[in-house]
Amino acid sequence: MDQDNQAEFINTHYEKLQPTEGPNTFKHGLSKFIVDYAREHTSLHLIICNSNRSKNGRLYLLNELFPQNEYVRILVHFDIPDDVLYERVARSTRSTNIFRGGYSNFKEVLDRQQAESLHEDVVDPIENEADYLFVIHDSKDVNTTIEEIVHLAKDLSPIPK
Repeated sequence: MDQDNQAEFINTHYEKLQPTEGPNTFKHGLSKFIVDYAREHTSLHLIICNSNRSKNGRLYLLNELFPQNEYVRILVHFDIPDDVLYERVARSTRSTNIFRGGYSNFKEVLDRQQAESLHEDVVDPIENEADYLFVIHDSKDVNTTIEEIVHLAKDLSPIPK
């Protein structure tokens, strides 16, 4: 569930409907609808991406949307050095059609995220916050982490609905 997909769809087809400032309630509502539909009508594995940097946001997802008695919850935390992040956004060729508001490039978004990192609630996940926690420090950790998660997915089937 990458909300960038919803953002691009909204910006392409429904730009006038989205709020110009404050929480992006339209995008969040569309994302919640998709997640709710997947939860109720499929047994697919769900991967919820990004934007869960605040502890309260993660706890809401983990406890309210994906309770432990119904899901195996896996957190993957990307603890990538700032210089690597800035180098990546400088080289990015991704479409900027996902942006809302005054952003024109990914560096501006990363600058905002770095400033938000100083907020009290923006904290790294810790052990036991979810059922499993993986931390990726650099690109060498990615394949091993994916392999471990695939192994878990094969061993731990979801509770049938």
